[in-house]
Amino acid sequence: MNQNTPILPKAQVLTERAFSTVSRFLHIEAVSGMVLLLAAAVALIWANSPWADSYHALWHTSFSIGLGEYVFDRPLHFWINDALMTLFFLVVGMEIRREMHEGSLSDIRQAMLPIAAAFGGVAAPALIYVAFNSQSPQSHGWAVPTATDIAFAVGVLALLGRSIPSNIRVFLLALAIIDDIVAVLIIAFFYSGGLDYSGFLVVALGIAMVLGLQHVGIGSAYAYVIPGLIIWGGVLMTGAHPTLAGVVLGLMTPVLPSRRLERPMQTLERVVQDLRKRRDSVEPEELAHALSDVRRAQRDMLAPVTRVQMALHTWVAFGVMPLFALANAGVNFDGIDLSQDGANWVMVGVIAALVLGKPIGIMGVSWLMVALKLCKLPEGVSWSGIALIGLLAGIGFTMSIFIAMLAFVDESLLGAAKLGVLTASLLAAILGLSMGAVVVRSVKRNAAQA
Repeated sequence: MNQNTPILPKAQVLTERAFSTVSRFLHIEAVSGMVLLLAAAVALIWANSPWADSYHALWHTSFSIGLGEYVFDRPLHFWINDALMTLFFLVVGMEIRREMHEGSLSDIRQAMLPIAAAFGGVAAPALIYVAFNSQSPQSHGWAVPTATDIAFAVGVLALLGRSIPSNIRVFLLALAIIDDIVAVLIIAFFYSGGLDYSGFLVVALGIAMVLGLQHVGIGSAYAYVIPGLIIWGGVLMTGAHPTLAGVVLGLMTPVLPSRRLERPMQTLERVVQDLRKRRDSVEPEELAHALSDVRRAQRDMLAPVTRVQMALHTWVAFGVMPLFALANAGVNFDGIDLSQDGANWVMVGVIAALVLGKPIGIMGVSWLMVALKLCKLPEGVSWSGIALIGLLAGIGFTMSIFIAMLAFVDESLLGAAKLGVLTASLLAAILGLSMGAVVVRSVKRNAAQA
């Protein structure tokens, strides 16, 4: 055994292995999708059980924060949908920022097809929905079926295994991200009330603080919490949905590591060499300073947009999103009167738009772009792969439910829209898995013939 190899107690070795296994498990996309589905199922069962009153009472429980006579009091439902979901939109913003810098959206030639397909996947569902619901207030939900749930869609794709060409995943991810960009713009322009422009001054103050901290080289994410809260409060004051603050912060997150006079690897080498030379004479204060340098170097090895997104992934995937599903997917079937105020057409419109409109719009525009020779299919992606992408894009879930809650005030219409989203997402997932099986067989057959 190498003398430099540390000998750890068996219990510690087993513990570290267990934590490593759990960490890998939590980063599997299919797992987060299953947890999200489980949370929605629990909400549905709870809301239709003898304890349904406790379900609704829980989310209306008042929760307040304050200092002295300044108290901000809101129901638990608000803190989940308007506060915690800001973290979800922060991750979305950072994902967009990364893709624009070095991913599938960084090269316009590579991005043109998923961009065009995404717009087809937004326009077709909206038109199909309006065809069923042309009258107000049902028509307010036109944007409900335009969104794609990234986590759920990519999670279902992951269930198909590694036989699915990687470019299909890249295409789906790019398309879903563009969908999210459009969804954010729709929320900002169509589902925000009359804007109070004084709130923009508060937003500008928060943005100035973020830029100032970035300018002086502050890399710790914790330093940006207060500016982030100021931006969130400012967006809330404007009348726009406060979760948009997450997108703003995500797009502002640097995509390159902090610039310092000494590179991270040089810092690590300097600290290690210094500690080796003075192994027996290092004072506690000096050791603490050296460890601080090591932590800073470790932090600066990754770009902030990557580091923060990795840190938030588990919390958002297994905390924020399941909690959102638990709080919002609890549709009480007894409380939905599908004959009232056109609620049945809202449900039918959402289902048709997501299950049919998404694949029709995505495949139709993709075919048109290829036929006009403006784009070509990515390597390894066939038309059956595009069909798979179109079907999986019909999984609206989180984003669709979120928009539905902004679109409808009437509880009957909101319940019908949620039921439509849940039904359509389940159907899209089943159809996507079926089409995925066809794609897998085709890939294996082509590999055997090669």
